[in-house]
Amino acid sequence: MQGRDRTPRGRLRIYLGAAPGVGKTYAMLSEARRARERGRDVVVGFVEPHDRLRTAELLDGLEVIPRRTTHYRGASFTELDTDAVIARKPRIALVDEYAHTNVPGSRNPKRWQDVEAILDAGIDVVSTVNIQHLESLNDVVEQITGVAQRETVPDDLVRRAAQIELVDMSPEALLRRMAHGNVYAPEQVDAAMANYFRVGNLTALRELALLWLAGKVDEQLDRYRADHGIAGTWEARERVVVALAGGAEGDTLVRRAARIAARSKGADLLAVHVTRSDGLTSGSDPASLARQRTLVESLGGTYHQVVGDDIPRALLDFARGVNATQLVLGASRRGRLAQIMTRGVGMTTTARSGSIDVHLVPHEATSGRAAYRSRAALTRTRRISGWVMALVAMPALTAALLPSSFTLPSEILLFLLLVVGVALVGGMWPALTAAVLGFGLLNWFFTPPLHTLTISAPENLLALLIFVLVAAMVSTVVDLAARRSREAARSRADAEVLSTLAGHVLRGDSALTSLMARLMEVYGLSAVTLLERDGESWRVVALAGGPPSTSPGGADTDVAVGDDLVLAVRGRLLAAADRQVLEAFAAEAAVALRQQRLREEAEQAKPLAEADRMRTALLAAVSHDLRTPLASAKAAVESLRNTEIDWTPGDRKELLATADESLIKLDRLVSNLLDMSRLQAGALGVTLVPLAVEDIVPRAIDDLGPLRDRVQGDVRGSLPEVLADPALLERVLVNLMANAVRYSPGEEPVVVTGSWHGDHVEIRVIDRGPGIPPEAYERVFMPFQRLGDRDNHTGVGLGLALSRGLTEAMGGTLTPAETPGGGLTMTVSLRRIP
Repeated sequence: MQGRDRTPRGRLRIYLGAAPGVGKTYAMLSEARRARERGRDVVVGFVEPHDRLRTAELLDGLEVIPRRTTHYRGASFTELDTDAVIARKPRIALVDEYAHTNVPGSRNPKRWQDVEAILDAGIDVVSTVNIQHLESLNDVVEQITGVAQRETVPDDLVRRAAQIELVDMSPEALLRRMAHGNVYAPEQVDAAMANYFRVGNLTALRELALLWLAGKVDEQLDRYRADHGIAGTWEARERVVVALAGGAEGDTLVRRAARIAARSKGADLLAVHVTRSDGLTSGSDPASLARQRTLVESLGGTYHQVVGDDIPRALLDFARGVNATQLVLGASRRGRLAQIMTRGVGMTTTARSGSIDVHLVPHEATSGRAAYRSRAALTRTRRISGWVMALVAMPALTAALLPSSFTLPSEILLFLLLVVGVALVGGMWPALTAAVLGFGLLNWFFTPPLHTLTISAPENLLALLIFVLVAAMVSTVVDLAARRSREAARSRADAEVLSTLAGHVLRGDSALTSLMARLMEVYGLSAVTLLERDGESWRVVALAGGPPSTSPGGADTDVAVGDDLVLAVRGRLLAAADRQVLEAFAAEAAVALRQQRLREEAEQAKPLAEADRMRTALLAAVSHDLRTPLASAKAAVESLRNTEIDWTPGDRKELLATADESLIKLDRLVSNLLDMSRLQAGALGVTLVPLAVEDIVPRAIDDLGPLRDRVQGDVRGSLPEVLADPALLERVLVNLMANAVRYSPGEEPVVVTGSWHGDHVEIRVIDRGPGIPPEAYERVFMPFQRLGDRDNHTGVGLGLALSRGLTEAMGGTLTPAETPGGGLTMTVSLRRIP
């Protein structure tokens, strides 16, 4: 009764965008105003207009729930007041920025957790999220844009939304919006367009959003077809399935199927191997299957394995289950007689395929068709053959022996030989029938008195009885061996399925969803549900297929994993022999669920750990590196203020120089810290203008102060102008030269040279110091990293990190290389003016 009284869960609708500024919040507010006009109770839980005038105008007239203020490290922050929204209990709540990380001390670490609480209260939520915040695409987005997204949301939460609407905008249109100041403040536009908001980046992000949403649409289509019992194929998207028999021809089939899939943009390639429940034959080579699986995955496809005795039916069931449009098979290379006797897998599959296109591909390799024949002793064909031998061969043998002069023992041995042959072919019952029939024929035609059922000699009766007994024993042994062979083959098939699944998980796929999806396809199920006890009721933890089982009693088969976890399957009753495999799946699913939750907890703790690491590094920098110049300047100033000492003009000049040098160093360190924070926040202003390199290098050398004598400039006036920010470029060169001087031997100068190649001008800062190993090239650009240092008095470790960030902000690159003869060469590459 308690489950019936629970408040129905609210529905989540998400506006998905490829990048900031495409109009997600605007679309969400527009929907809210339309809903309010229709009389719906709508409130604004949290909306961030980002100082965009048109977005802010849509807030007028909407009820806004006051935000909750949180104090953290001496500053005040406003966040979504989840409790106030639940207490207000509107019909619809607007919650912007679904992947947002809340300020420490909030009710939940993540905003999506706040949304879950609101949904559990029966309130519908409309939210927004960008494609770069999806957990599965986080590393891909970082590779494309070079920016790591620390705020992520699990894909499964977004996929479970009742509705997902893509807010799409072409890269050119988005850049026009930015240029008009509709996305960022004017001083931030140039930096944004030069880094994250490039046409290539935006195009790639847009494609990611479209492909991800297409996958979501596929799931909805599959669920709709399952809910409405639609078995036919809907050709909404090309899916090419290639059947692998385990023979050498599989490589040819995979490549042909890949070429077929490549003809259609976005087509899927799937390979399937059918394992018979009575085992594989020698025609199926495990090494070939492993090689072909690797080939399929290298071509962007997926490998699947299913169990089925009727090969054509298993192939078509799988193809229809994945909504395939084309099926690729190897053409049969059997002889004509064999083709006359049976149509074979290819022809049978073609006849039953319906709307699925079947390609029969000829090949020169040895066919793997033997994999589709049974190894077991009691197949249907062999049983029929055994009955034919028993009913036809026995009378034929009798007719052949009638005119002969064999003695009764010889005739009994010949009949026994035939019974053994029947047993080997057809098993126990045909053999027993043949033994009984042989006993009667021997008695009637060959045992005196002939043509009667009477046996006159006792030894003849004993011989006939021994004949029947031996025939029965041989038949029983053959039948038992056949049953043991079937059981062993089935165990082998189950072991291969489990091995395939284990390999799939170990290669890094999503373990829980992978296991459940594989279980569903292997046994031809319609839904696999992992249920967890929630008080007196059950809740769905993970689902493959649909509709889900809401309780263990509503499933066709269920397996308990502990007291609070149950794996429930629907679609058909599984045999008792399959239950052990199902229990193995259930145990693995429980482990996968535990690992998934541990990963989620680790992800939640990662931002805090990263912030703690940066805070520790910054405190170390402040306590050591900033204290030294500050203490030197303070000591010099206090000495000059001391009226009890009569300083000579030389001493006074030296103290002033010490204070000046220390303050310059302090200013440089503080500037580096501030600029690095601006870089990480994307708020650094960059003004690109044509510059002459020969004008910038001397100014940068002069800025080195006392170190200027250690640097030699060798920049010719024939270099083309570059597109750069004067102040930032000078800052980059100063940092690089100061770093080079620090590690160069006292007698070796640092040399600055320039050259141009193609459309880029390169400025090189060359030192003769100890250099760094190539494997550590990227490490030196990490903030607060001083590779190989043993002390804390050589800078905060921001010089190279800041130099690379500033160079990339100007559209250039900064790369290290080994100096011929020893040392390190830092190369700044900038775009030249044609």
